[in-house]
Amino acid sequence: MNKVRNPLTIRALAVGILGLIIITASSAYVALRMGALPWPTVFVTVLSMAVLGKAKGSTLEEINCTHTLMSAGAMVAGGLAFTLPGLSMIAPGEELPLFQIAVIAVTGAVLGTLFTIIFRKTFIEKEKLPYPMGEAAYNTLIAGKEGKGAPLLFTSLGLSAVFTYIRDGLGKIPAVLTLFSGSTLFPSLAIWVSPMAFGIGAIIGPILALVWFLGAIIGYFIITPAGLGLGLFQSMAEADVFRSNLGIGLMIGTGLGVAIKAIISAFRRKDNDGKRVVTGKDAAVILTVAAAAAIMLALFTEITIIEAVLLIIGTYLATYLSGMLTGQTGINPMEIFAILVLLAISAVFSPTLAAAFSIAGVVAVACGLTGDVMNDLKSGSLVGTRPRYQIMAEGIGGIIGALVAAFVIYTIGRTTGFGSDMFPAPQARAVAAMAGGLENHAAFFAGAAIGILLFLLRLPSATLGLGVYLPTYISSAMALGAVIMAACSRIFRGKAEEKAALISSGLLGGEGITGVIIAIFMMF
Repeated sequence: MNKVRNPLTIRALAVGILGLIIITASSAYVALRMGALPWPTVFVTVLSMAVLGKAKGSTLEEINCTHTLMSAGAMVAGGLAFTLPGLSMIAPGEELPLFQIAVIAVTGAVLGTLFTIIFRKTFIEKEKLPYPMGEAAYNTLIAGKEGKGAPLLFTSLGLSAVFTYIRDGLGKIPAVLTLFSGSTLFPSLAIWVSPMAFGIGAIIGPILALVWFLGAIIGYFIITPAGLGLGLFQSMAEADVFRSNLGIGLMIGTGLGVAIKAIISAFRRKDNDGKRVVTGKDAAVILTVAAAAAIMLALFTEITIIEAVLLIIGTYLATYLSGMLTGQTGINPMEIFAILVLLAISAVFSPTLAAAFSIAGVVAVACGLTGDVMNDLKSGSLVGTRPRYQIMAEGIGGIIGALVAAFVIYTIGRTTGFGSDMFPAPQARAVAAMAGGLENHAAFFAGAAIGILLFLLRLPSATLGLGVYLPTYISSAMALGAVIMAACSRIFRGKAEEKAALISSGLLGGEGITGVIIAIFMMF
């Protein structure tokens, strides 16, 4: 392959944008169904290699820019799906118009890309954070640069798509199987019949998946029956309120732990090198774009200009924490950062419900895109791609992805609605709980304190909280997928691990894409 001067070629743009539309739409579906959104990095890397790997004059840098653009909309979709549906959950009939959703998404995408430019050198060149998904993309790119992994990926994607169509389109397969019907003390235990859920469990691995399931066991089968048996809860409904507020507290506590750790790290870094992270030129660019963003939000949403200014500041801090946590752990709880900024602004002002969810949406989108950008920049730094081309690709993809994600979220909201069994949008419900007020403050603050402690002890408190909060059918499916993958790895040694990412990514993509197509057909 001969090197090209500019890796962001016309064909890279064309392939990247086409893949971007598909990945963004499927990611919105996954986020609304699962309450979790695995990184699409490996999937888009293989897809880009399959299309461009044997093209005349193609290079690893061109493929790298292509998958950078292609993945940009996924986390933008996640940011919207994790926040905005909560508005209709607590205020039925009240929903944001498509144009406002698009403004929120585009603003968040622009801010996320801009702030990432500032953080890149610190996190990737100075601190050399690992960014696990970025390194995985690089390894996949090197190992499969001739497109050898494409047949395996597309086979699993196709099988997953057919299964999803039979299940959701034809209704021939039940979506959820009940394993235990429940009793007066114990809630029911079910499992989601979902290739996507099994794939996510396989990707995140047995430790995180089992911690997730452990959260469900603690919340549903220890705290709930114990509280009912001891008379601490008068009904199953009261026990559910305690459990859900405890889970939300655990996730918020993780975000606070991240903030505490980041502040400590910032002071240490200043003591060590004494250099400013942001230059005068950087500050001028940030202020210009931030002012434009604040004006856009004040003009076209219910956010006031003062709230918008505080939102920009909060977004800067949140994206910094997001970039750091993604680099250290590969986990990016974007909705948690959104809730933290919303709580901070709500402590000073009293934004309307629509403004509150708009604030959360901007922060979540910016944090989601930041994590995606940093993973791609890590992969690019290992490949040798010049950062400015990747940032251009990410900016283009972020804006187009924002428009696509806004359309998908709006469409599903108008046709199916949120909070149902089909689209539970659990993360958005957590945001709604914070915007609409907590029902059990003791459970929330206890969870927050435990979450901070567990995070500082380097334990996966957010994952545990997700298990406490989410329905058992999601947690059990995750655990089963991880256990199957772990068993295969043990039986077949390293062979299963080499193919796991491709098969799991195909399972995710097949169900996500098919689900979005079904939703669009429902609209018409």
